[in-house]
Amino acid sequence: MSGLILIVEDEQDLAKTLDYNIRRDGFETRCALTGAEALELANQEPLPSLVLLDLMLPDMSGIEICRQLRMGPNTRGIPIIILTAKGEEIDRVVGFEVGADDYVVKPFSVRELMLRIRAILRRTDNDQVQEEAPDLLQFNELTLDLPGHRVTLNDEEIRLTALEFRLLRTFLTRKGRVQTREALLNDVWGIKADVTTRTVDTHVKRLREKLKTAGSYIETLRGVGYRWKEKPDEVEE
Repeated sequence: MSGLILIVEDEQDLAKTLDYNIRRDGFETRCALTGAEALELANQEPLPSLVLLDLMLPDMSGIEICRQLRMGPNTRGIPIIILTAKGEEIDRVVGFEVGADDYVVKPFSVRELMLRIRAILRRTDNDQVQEEAPDLLQFNELTLDLPGHRVTLNDEEIRLTALEFRLLRTFLTRKGRVQTREALLNDVWGIKADVTTRTVDTHVKRLREKLKTAGSYIETLRGVGYRWKEKPDEVEE
């Protein structure tokens, strides 16, 4: 496994440590000390395979950088791991809400970080393999275009983060089957990350909101998890 990792970290000693260890593991790197530099480097070819993003930067917050990366047509699908000294659950929830794929609290083990990087890139590679064959998933007025990585509702495109796209794909390919929060964490996040099941609830809520009327196809099973309706006509008016 190889690729290009963009390191966004204003602590130069830590940035050098990360750069050394990531290169030692066979990856190429770019380093940014500010938010503005991060946004510029993230859009340069070749695009990064993954972004390591510190939240506390001198010119803008990492949350805003994450939000802009998720809005950019070239960068919205790039996995993002947030690195921060903020370990409260609300901070993690906010990070995941703006589209982060994982959240690592400082101080952290470099070995564990490398395992997380590889797990996310392996999951991303698997996603790309699945999307090589042209395929559409349709459910009533909702269409999921796998090779194009696009979602449309009544022919209007809905912008989803890479994680939201995987979550929707998981629901659509398992219609009528109960998905526990733990199973979704394992299958969608692709790693037994240090996140709570509340994170799943937050993402499902955001997915429902983005899907508008189609969001009613996601059924909540209290104390169990979620289930995508097996048939559109099961939705109560």
